Amino acid sequence: MTVTATRHEALSLPDDPFSVENISNPYPLHEKLREAGPVVWLEKYGCYAVTRYEWVYEILTDFESYCSSGGLGPKDIRKEPEWRPPSILESDPPTHTVMRRGLAGVISPSTMRRLREQFTPFAEELAERVVAQGDVDGIKDIAEPYPLKVFPDAVGLRPGGRENLLPYGAMAFNAFGADNEIRAEAFTEGEKVAAWIMDSCARENLSITGLGADIWKVAEEGRIAPEQATLLVRALLSAGVDTTIFGIGNTLYSLARHPEQWEKLKANPKLAKFAVDEALRVESPFQMFHRTSTIDTEIGGVRIPADSKILLFMGAANRDPRKWGEKADVFDLDRSASGHVAFGMGLHQCVGQPIARIEIELVLQALAKRVDRIQLTGEPSPWIHNVLRGFARMPLRLTPLARTT
Repeated sequence: MTVTATRHEALSLPDDPFSVENISNPYPLHEKLREAGPVVWLEKYGCYAVTRYEWVYEILTDFESYCSSGGLGPKDIRKEPEWRPPSILESDPPTHTVMRRGLAGVISPSTMRRLREQFTPFAEELAERVVAQGDVDGIKDIAEPYPLKVFPDAVGLRPGGRENLLPYGAMAFNAFGADNEIRAEAFTEGEKVAAWIMDSCARENLSITGLGADIWKVAEEGRIAPEQATLLVRALLSAGVDTTIFGIGNTLYSLARHPEQWEKLKANPKLAKFAVDEALRVESPFQMFHRTSTIDTEIGGVRIPADSKILLFMGAANRDPRKWGEKADVFDLDRSASGHVAFGMGLHQCVGQPIARIEIELVLQALAKRVDRIQLTGEPSPWIHNVLRGFARMPLRLTPLARTT
C-alpha cells in the first residue's frame, strides 16, 4: 500500500543548524530538536531533521530505504550533479560494494600494525617538542602537524603541494551542508585545489609503496576499475586529514575540561583507545550529513515521502540521553562509548576509521608519558564549518611530569 504524506506531519521549525551561532555551539539546538520529536521539518532548507539516536542509527543502517547515492549534501545528485564525481561515500550497492571491498583489502589488520609502527616515532617526537614548549596551541602545534605529516606519507603523496589538503577537505565537507557563505568561502580556490588533488591521485604521482599504490594494485588486478582507484585515493585524502585533526583537537579539549579523566589516562595510557571513542562520541568531528529516502517511509510515526532529503545529526545522536543516560554530555572514561555513530554505522561506516583511531591514540599515549596536567589557558576558537566540529585555535598549557633521576 502506498503511503501518502506531507511535510506538515512533522513539527515545522525555523531554526538554522548552519548559522554561525549554531555551528559554534550546536548542543542547545540539538537538545531542542531531540525534544521536539523523532523528526522535525526545517523550514529554511525544506528537509527533515533526525536527531535521536534510535532513528539516526536506523537510517544509517537501512541503505535501501535511505540512500547515499542521492548525495550527502542538500542536492539530490542523482538529478542535479555536484561539483565533483561521486565518491564511495555517495554510492550504493553494487558500486559501493566493489569499491569498499577494494579499500578493505588495503586497510587490513596487517596494514594497521605497519602504520602503528610507522606513525609512532613522530608521535613521540611531537610530544617531546610540545611538552618542552609548555604553552602551545593544541590545534596548530599538535592536532594539525601530526596527521598532515604521517597520513600523506602513508598514502604516498609527493611532498610538494600538501598545503592543498586542508582546503580540499574544507570544500568536500562544507558541500555536505548548506549552500551558504561558509561553503562559498571554502571554494575560493576550488579549481586549483581540486586539480592538485586529482593529479595527486594518479598512479604515476604516488610513491611505489603506500596506501595509494596499494589501491592501484587492486585496480591492476582487475578488482576495481582505474577510475574507481582514483576516486578511492581521493576519498582517503578528503576523509583522512580534517576529521583526524578535529578528532585530536576535540579529544585534547575534552581531557583539558575534565582533568580527573586525564588523571585516569595518565595513570593507565592503555585507556587511550577508550578516550578516543568517548571523545568521538561527546565531541563528534562529523556532526551531520544528509541521506535521501528512496521510498515512502516512516520514522518514529512520522511519514516521510520518497525522494525527501533527511539531515542526520550524528553529533546530537551521540549525546541523546535516551541512549547514553542523563549525563550524556559528560566526557567519562568509565562509560562504554561502543555504538556511537561518529564514523557512521552499517554499510557506509567509515572504512578508514582505524587509521584515524591509531593517530589519535598514539598522540594521547605519547603525551600521557610526559604530561602531568593539560589546562586550557583561554577559550578555544571554533572552526566555522558546515558539518564538521572542531577548533581553529586552542590555547593549552602542558605541565611536564617530574622526571626521576
